[in-house]
Amino acid sequence: MLTKIPYGRTHIDCEVQDNECIAVLESKLHTMHSDGNESEKVREALDNPIGADKLENWAKTKKNVLIITSDHTRPVPSRVCMPLILERLRQGNPDIDVKIIIATGVHRETTEAELSEKFGAELYNAEKDNIFVHDAFKSPLISLGTLPSGCELSVNAMVKDADGVIAEGFIEPHFFAGFSGGRKSVLPGISSASSVMQNHCAKLVGHPNSRTGILEGNPLHEDMVYASKLCKLEYIVNVVIDGEKKVVKCFAGHPEKAHEKGCEFVAEYCHVAPAYADIVMTSNGGYPLDQNVYQSIKSMTAAEASVNDGGVIICVSKCNDGCGGDELYKWFADHKDAAEVASIIKATEPKDTVGDQWMAQILSRIMLKASVIMVTDECSKEIVEGMKMLWCPDIPSAIAKAKELKPNYNGITVIPDGISVIVR
Repeated sequence: MLTKIPYGRTHIDCEVQDNECIAVLESKLHTMHSDGNESEKVREALDNPIGADKLENWAKTKKNVLIITSDHTRPVPSRVCMPLILERLRQGNPDIDVKIIIATGVHRETTEAELSEKFGAELYNAEKDNIFVHDAFKSPLISLGTLPSGCELSVNAMVKDADGVIAEGFIEPHFFAGFSGGRKSVLPGISSASSVMQNHCAKLVGHPNSRTGILEGNPLHEDMVYASKLCKLEYIVNVVIDGEKKVVKCFAGHPEKAHEKGCEFVAEYCHVAPAYADIVMTSNGGYPLDQNVYQSIKSMTAAEASVNDGGVIICVSKCNDGCGGDELYKWFADHKDAAEVASIIKATEPKDTVGDQWMAQILSRIMLKASVIMVTDECSKEIVEGMKMLWCPDIPSAIAKAKELKPNYNGITVIPDGISVIVR
C-alpha cells in the first residue's frame, strides 16, 4: 500500500504492506478538491452572509476598521480573501480607513517575506503601510475585562481606535479549542502574553472537553467567544481548505453564527472512526503547519486517539524551524521524563502558566501513552532526542524502529494529515 504523506512543500511516499495496514484515516475534504474557483467561493459567501448584513453595507457606518488575519503558521489563503474583503469595504465606504493586524498569538513575528507570500506581492506592497504584526510581549495593550475562567483579557491597543473589527481566517479541527477560526483571531491571536498563558493554563487545557472537534462545554472555547465579544469582533470571513490548501467553502457574517456553520461543515467531512493499532503514523499536513516540533504536536493528538496503550506514534514533519520554542524544549530537556513534566504542569496555577506549557502538557500526555518517533531531515537529532523522543531521517527507518519497540505489533494505521481529522 502506497500513501503520500505531506512533508514541507511536497510529499513523501509511505509504503506499508497490505497485510499489516489496519486503516488509512483521511478527511473527506482531502478528496473534495477545490474546483479552482476559489475567489468565486469567497464572493458567494460575502453575497450571502450568515446572520449579518453584507460587508459593504456594514462598512457604510464605519470609519476605522481593523482586520485580524492569521500569521505564518496558518495556511490562510489571504491572497484570495483579502482583496475581496478590502474591495467590499471600500465599495461600501470609499473613505474608510482599514488597518490589518497579524494575529501571532505568542508565536515569533511574521517576516516581510512571509507576509509578501501570504498576501501576494502586489497586495502586500500596496497595503504595506497599513499592515502591523502583533507582538504579545511588546505591543501596546488595553485591558477589556475578565473572562468566564477568571482570566484577565488584554489585547492589542489598535482595537481601541477601531469602530469595526473583522477576522479573516480558516476553520479546521483544533486539538484543544475544538476548531480553529472565528474567535481564535482575538484570543490568542491579538491578546497579551499574560492572557494567552492564563487561557492556555493546565486546568483548561486538561479539561475533558478541551479536545478536537468539541465546542460545547469546552472552557477554552467559551473564554475565546467571550473575548471576541469584549473585543467587539463583528464580522468574520473564514474559509475551509482541501489537502492542497485551496478554498472549498467560505463562511462569512456574524462571528458566532457563521463560525458555527463552518464548524458543522468541517465536522461532517473530518470525522473518522479510530482504527486502533500498535503503530500509528501521521503528519502535520505539510507547509506551513509542519515548520517546527511545536506545531507538529497537534497531529500527534490524532494519532494518540488511535494508538493502543504502549504503542508507537510516528510523526512525519519537516521541522525546518527546529523546535519552535526554547521553553518547549526545556520542559523536556531539563526534566527526567514525560511523567515528571506532566506532574509539574498539573500542579501549576493558571496565573503561573509559562510559555509553551500547554504544548508540553499535551506532548507529555501523548508520551505517557506511546513512544514518539519524529521523522525529519531538517530538525537535528539532538533537539528531538533532547525532548525525550526518537529521531529518524526517513519513513522506512522509522517503521523499522517502531517494529523494534513493538515486535508483536498488531498492525499500522496511517493518518496522512493528522490535523485535518477528528478521530473519535
